[in-house]
Amino acid sequence: MRRVARCGVLAVAAALAVSCGGSPITSARIERAIAPTFANLVHVQIARVGLPDVAAADVKVTANCRKLVAGSGPTGAGDWVCTFGWSGPNGIALMDRYDVSVTTDGCYAATVDGAEAHLGGPTIRTRDGREVRNLLYTFEGCFDTM
Repeated sequence: MRRVARCGVLAVAAALAVSCGGSPITSARIERAIAPTFANLVHVQIARVGLPDVAAADVKVTANCRKLVAGSGPTGAGDWVCTFGWSGPNGIALMDRYDVSVTTDGCYAATVDGAEAHLGGPTIRTRDGREVRNLLYTFEGCFDTM
């Protein structure tokens, strides 16, 4: 009887281990979602401030994201940091760091690191002197977790 009970417990444990799997929130998924969002926002921001138009496809962006808290594992919801390497059609390379909060449903809020002063604060001035919201200061998005 003990042997049957032990086999039953092992079978249940094995089934649970197979069904649980890892978190669908990975650095690769975040990077694939956040880089094109950033490129599109750069495109819109340039037009908003009155600079010559740059197509979103001409803004080259790579993202590198990692969990912020050491020891919390490389996947899952929580606090992440993403570093963007990007350039426009002029080829000048820029780098910016964002604090990213990711929820279990795959939605995120990204806020530029305070040390990235060249992106400006929450608002910026256009060429004609208007003050507008800085789309690159903080932004949100979601990605598929399936």
